Amino acid sequence: MAKSNTRLELTWIGKENRPKLEPRILIEDPEKSYHAAHRVSDNDIFDNRLIFGDNLLALKALEQEFTGKIKCIYIDPPYNTGSAFKQYEDGIEHSLWLSLMRDRLELLQKLLCDEGSLWVNLDDNEAHYFKVLADEVFGRSNFVTNIVWEKADSPRMDARFFSSRHDHLFVYARDINRLRVNQLTGDQSRLPAHYDKTDEKGKPYYLKPLRAMGGDDAREDRPSMFFEMTAPDGSKILPIRKDGSEGRWRWGPDRVVKDSYLLEWVKGRSGWSPYYRVYPAEELSRPPETIWPHTEVGSNRTSKAEIKAIFDGTKAFDTPKPEALLRRIIDIASNPADFVFDSFAGSGTTGAVAHKMGRRWIMVELGEQCDSLIIPRMRKVIDGDDQGGISRAVNWNGGGGFRYYKLGPTLIVEDEWGNPVINPQFNPAMLAEAMCKLEGFTFDPDPEIYWQQGKSTETDFIYITTQFMSKQMLTKLSDEVGPTRSLLICCSAFRCDVSQFENLTVKKIPKAVLKKCEWGHDDYSLEVANLPDAPSQTPEQQQHGPERQTRRFGKDKHADPTLFDMGTTGPKGAK
Repeated sequence: MAKSNTRLELTWIGKENRPKLEPRILIEDPEKSYHAAHRVSDNDIFDNRLIFGDNLLALKALEQEFTGKIKCIYIDPPYNTGSAFKQYEDGIEHSLWLSLMRDRLELLQKLLCDEGSLWVNLDDNEAHYFKVLADEVFGRSNFVTNIVWEKADSPRMDARFFSSRHDHLFVYARDINRLRVNQLTGDQSRLPAHYDKTDEKGKPYYLKPLRAMGGDDAREDRPSMFFEMTAPDGSKILPIRKDGSEGRWRWGPDRVVKDSYLLEWVKGRSGWSPYYRVYPAEELSRPPETIWPHTEVGSNRTSKAEIKAIFDGTKAFDTPKPEALLRRIIDIASNPADFVFDSFAGSGTTGAVAHKMGRRWIMVELGEQCDSLIIPRMRKVIDGDDQGGISRAVNWNGGGGFRYYKLGPTLIVEDEWGNPVINPQFNPAMLAEAMCKLEGFTFDPDPEIYWQQGKSTETDFIYITTQFMSKQMLTKLSDEVGPTRSLLICCSAFRCDVSQFENLTVKKIPKAVLKKCEWGHDDYSLEVANLPDAPSQTPEQQQHGPERQTRRFGKDKHADPTLFDMGTTGPKGAK
């Protein structure tokens, strides 16, 4: 008996339709980029990125440079409550959401490094459909867990049936066999309040004076522990008690050298004093759990208060997430200097928390809040003016910066006669970068060799020009490239038999790229204005109503039920 090639999968209307995304270039806007006025610490990070534009196009734009480089991805996509899909039959509503999420998940998976993880915040509206979809994209074996976050700290008394108190956090690994997660070492929920500081790796500690206190603290008690120590300003410090008599240190000279990494100097009114870090016992470290109460990571009420505090009481964003929630995710899923990515940036909480925790970050946002909310928020973080959220817990004092990018325009447009032409907004450098992405080359122009504008290997290069290439010009280029290298030439036209040049490949633009992408499509967002038109009804369908209309999309009454058909016992949208 022949083996069946069928497999378990989620099907929906339009699943076979996939956008042919254009890999846009990213253009920095220096006026919106922002950096601290001076370096605050040696760990300051300045190459973070805030990208304004459609997040699906942004993912495609980042694909070449960041494939396999992101350690932690957190997204909080639209929950698909139905408000944006009112003109669609219910199966169409779910189908559109699934298609839009599938296209993004496939690119997000590529960006993750082998040890990395994806965290997706959802409520019950699409959570379980998403689980099956993500199993298909990532592989069911790469599902890690479903965390329940207590998003509400009190019940809603006006709830129709049940008062919802939780959201889902779905966690997927790029490769479950290589996934790395950090334990909650000294988790704040189980530590005394005096563990009020956090080190460079996110571990909590408190400071204790190095001078011995409270019994047996005089010099004569331990003479070997009375010696000079050098303060940061070069001054010599002795263990002198408050009454002016000679005391002693808790450590001897050898341990001061051995454990110098634990020492911190604090300057008070009477000068410098040495302290040492005290970390919680190792047995307090534990694996992350799958229920996160609001008392540990905050609630929706917490996050709204944080945003209001940043913006002087102004209601700036409807659905922010608490900084403590993102802190726990980033702490579990990454280490300092790792890349953290959020393609549904919203109010910018992911970037703000990642920045304070010493991670590199990339955020994408299409809404107006990118300029009105995220930029001013990140400026406050960088300047050290944001002391809310997790700032005090991680001793945040400012520093670092970010670069602001917008998606470049589409490469191909139509002229006044409807002919495809290169967009006149493109200058030579933009054209070269765009063509490199389209042809799979790394944009890396050589300032000394004009025809080396990008490369795919150490011996394979690309040259982009709007010139007509004559046989004489191609012959000269072939001689310069030589027998050990190869060159792809993208030009407006050429007129000769190019097969005579074994080290050259010649293509015409825009003809060579016309079928590669959907040109001029600037918005693939989840907003209803950017979705396909609702299906039109024929006179017969108008006569027989919505039930007859659904058959147009393959829902025949004799067909096997799909996931969208099962359990539909009430009116549209009933739960």
